[in-house]
Amino acid sequence: MTSFHNLVSFQSNSVANAHIIRSDAEALEIATRLAEQFQHNAIQRDSDRQLPFDEIESYSQSGLWAITVPKEYGGAEVSSYTVARIIALMSGADGSIGQIPQNHFYALEVLRNTGTVQQKQKLYAEVLKGARFGNALAEFKTKNSTQKYSAISATSDGFEVNGEKFYCTGSLFAHRIPTLVKNAEGREFLAFIPRESEGLELIDDWSGFGQRTTGSGTVKFNHVQVKAEDVIAFDDAFSTPTLVGPFAQIMHAAIETGIARAAFEETLLRVRQARPWIDSGVDTATEDPLTKFELGRIVADVRASEVLLKQAARSIDAAKPYPTVENIAKASLDVAKVRAHSTDTALKASSKLIELAGSRGSQRSDGLDRFWRNARVHTLHDASRWKYYFIANYVLNGVLPPRRGTL
Repeated sequence: MTSFHNLVSFQSNSVANAHIIRSDAEALEIATRLAEQFQHNAIQRDSDRQLPFDEIESYSQSGLWAITVPKEYGGAEVSSYTVARIIALMSGADGSIGQIPQNHFYALEVLRNTGTVQQKQKLYAEVLKGARFGNALAEFKTKNSTQKYSAISATSDGFEVNGEKFYCTGSLFAHRIPTLVKNAEGREFLAFIPRESEGLELIDDWSGFGQRTTGSGTVKFNHVQVKAEDVIAFDDAFSTPTLVGPFAQIMHAAIETGIARAAFEETLLRVRQARPWIDSGVDTATEDPLTKFELGRIVADVRASEVLLKQAARSIDAAKPYPTVENIAKASLDVAKVRAHSTDTALKASSKLIELAGSRGSQRSDGLDRFWRNARVHTLHDASRWKYYFIANYVLNGVLPPRRGTL
């Protein structure tokens, strides 16, 4: 394992003033341009596991990491559909880069729901200047994902955090590490801990075979001091109807939908270069009837995921002004539909890419396997079978889905 500071001693910890985006259209225009740039060296970054520090700096300096900041605090407050489209674009260009800001936006949504006005003013201002938030939410050594050992305790002038986290996506690129902790009474909090805090250790030990450059390693906390103003309630985001869960999940669905779309577009290129099967009786792979059959199935699935993504985003945005039990449940179920469907679609499209490209599609230099590897690793975040269960349980029995970040 390599410590973060040894790994990237050349990186600057300072936050420069980022561009401020004013509209959905501007956000999409900038994202399209950046996604094209990020695609150029994606194969090499994946193959050599080159962490995308320069790309992430460009990404946040573009203003795209601040697009969910509410208008009253100086942000564009773009629609959920715009956020989803941008994440899909980035995920199609590079499945790791598409994943990295997901928890940043998640932390901002928790802040929107449970932070004080003073906390919002402070943290939103940092993000508008270009600050990036990572995450330290999950733990590796518990019986299940809901258990947390990392603890927060009061001190004479704030709080102290102790513990260890894993799957800390984006932490290596972050200026703050929003960290999920419990106090002695079992209350959960999100502590926005500055990266340079004494006693905080970032370890680059992520070894997943997909999404290899997300910086999803270990973060350790040894008597880390935290200011009271940097700690917000976390469990309140789920004790009442909020969009924290649906918003978190639609970003995951966008990652998979983006990978699926990119894999399909790559399949079209590869089929045009492939040879037809010997029994097809045609001269080109583009005329092979069974190849066209498989392509038709893929494009239908990809388009279905995209439509479901748009529908889910509209449900989120409809519930945002006045969240209720009913409209939050609708948003959660609509997001569950696209999340389950995009899981299947991303895996299918990325697998069919290699199949229809033929044996030449297995060449390491082309990196076609990265689509499937990224999709397979990302789809392990949540079990799609349980999403289908919650959807069916509501349709059959009227049982509302649970309120949490994993539906």
